[in-house]
Amino acid sequence: MPSDRRPSAADPSAANPSPTGRKDGPRFDRRRFLAWASAAGFGGGPLLRALAEEAQAGGVTAEAMARCEELTGLRFTPEERELALGGVGELRGAYEAVRGVALPNDVPPALRFDARLPGESFAAATAPADATANSGAPAAVADPRASAGRRYDTPEEAEALAFLPAAELGRLLRARRVRSVDLTRMYLARLRRYDPLLHCVVTLTEERALEQAERADRELDAGRWRGPLHGVPWGAKDLLAVGGYPTTWGAAPYRDQVVDQDATVVERLDAAGAVLVAKLTLGALAWGDVWFGGMTRNPWKLEQGSSGSSAGSAAATAAGLVGFAIGTETWGSIVSPSTRVGASGLRPTFGRVSRHGAMALSWSMDKIGPICRSIEDCGVVLAAIHGPDGEDPTVIDVPFEWPPRREARRLRVGFTRSLFEEEREEQAAWRGFDLAALDVLRDQGIELVPVELPADLPVASLSYILSAEAAAAFDELTRSNRDDQLVRQVEQAWPNVFRQARYIPAVEYLQANRVRTLLMRDWARFMADLDAYVVPSFGGANLLATNLTGHPQAVVPDGFRPDGTPTSLSFIGRRFGESDLLALAMAYQQATDWHQRHPDLEAALAVGE
Repeated sequence: MPSDRRPSAADPSAANPSPTGRKDGPRFDRRRFLAWASAAGFGGGPLLRALAEEAQAGGVTAEAMARCEELTGLRFTPEERELALGGVGELRGAYEAVRGVALPNDVPPALRFDARLPGESFAAATAPADATANSGAPAAVADPRASAGRRYDTPEEAEALAFLPAAELGRLLRARRVRSVDLTRMYLARLRRYDPLLHCVVTLTEERALEQAERADRELDAGRWRGPLHGVPWGAKDLLAVGGYPTTWGAAPYRDQVVDQDATVVERLDAAGAVLVAKLTLGALAWGDVWFGGMTRNPWKLEQGSSGSSAGSAAATAAGLVGFAIGTETWGSIVSPSTRVGASGLRPTFGRVSRHGAMALSWSMDKIGPICRSIEDCGVVLAAIHGPDGEDPTVIDVPFEWPPRREARRLRVGFTRSLFEEEREEQAAWRGFDLAALDVLRDQGIELVPVELPADLPVASLSYILSAEAAAAFDELTRSNRDDQLVRQVEQAWPNVFRQARYIPAVEYLQANRVRTLLMRDWARFMADLDAYVVPSFGGANLLATNLTGHPQAVVPDGFRPDGTPTSLSFIGRRFGESDLLALAMAYQQATDWHQRHPDLEAALAVGE
């Protein structure tokens, strides 16, 4: 039952049948009736007064309309309000009728965002994009713990490999120098040992994982190789459905929810032979790093959160608790936690990866991507999960080439000069690392062209597109008052934003999306002569703008601040240009070792004990 905080009017159709005798609609269609009355010669004044009286009886008054005008920055005359009053009352009845329809989270709106502008097309790849194409991918930087020829025959011995990139783990598995069961048991043990420090695990999927690992070993022993992720343990952000296990969305109202299906991304990683060991934390309903079990922590600085919302995916990857993880981003939820913990992350182009079986937050902005220990890993994972599935209608069939065909030095690369040069309050060290990263790229033979981001449109103001869609996705949570169960009840948290979004007019939402089209055109012109550009990870309006336009972003660690926490650098590519984007980011990573540095959780655990 609705509470007194958010009253719900009774459905007017229940007691008042329509003139046609139907009992499932509004009492009558006022616009048609007005037209009929006018044609019949009736005066408008008495009728309008009657409609106004009816609306007032239902709780809608001219005074209430005037107060709403204050919220939207509009001003109507008393006569205009009186004229509109009856229709506004009718709209409220329509709202109630719509609210009576059950709308599960996975039902999208009929309107659909497309990252392509009208008339745009994207060239097909020149090589197969299946998982086995990755066998020739550039080798990861050698890790001293993976000594040449050594075997790792027990979970205890396999722990020496905990921080290796997934691609290197895949090579060791294929060479049968380590078994998937031993890697899986090792990562499960590490998840149990260090989760009390990090709070990054919602559910261990141990039974499923061991079955998958045993199957992977049997197949590899028999010479059947599914690709570079075959036998590699991984973790899923807990907004991806996995049949038989809870899918909690990090939020108390859903902590016992079981979705009886596997998300497409989970199915595709199963097909690639990867082993799911855990469902990892996210900030409640994909905001921040606070979930119903506490705050997920940064393995480099345990008193600090790991940022969000892919908090657990990033923390577990950086802490060597999984081979790689899957995260999602709507506005920074891969870039921000990857930065905080020093992981390598990829936010793919909107429409690159199916979101079927994933919690919907914003149908026009949500994206699924990998969080890994190297950019090479991001390419390997994207190769396994991209492409249409017949379930998510926003996914576009554009092939993905991996390994990349073009060398980074052959790419046309820009750098956002003013954003690199601007003084950043309390971030002098970070700015220094970013500037040094530009020199590293130049040393690799990459010519960097100074560019400036388009700045003619009010990008920050378009953020209410996300607010409106998120409020719609969780409308029932707000109206039922179950939003009170969410841990965070502050100004910058979903319960408050969901309520605020009820005051966003539909006209303003649509107008913002029209401005979004202009933004897409601006970015298309801006990148017409570029394959990619380099930008400080949180520089200017870039993060929100490219999430709105659908461009892909790769983020890599590029230094450490005096407090021991990582910094990052970002690369933006053309839509569906992830191959070139990752080639550029990998050129930087192969010339540096920031991504090979790892936190010492054992020391932190010893202090706690």
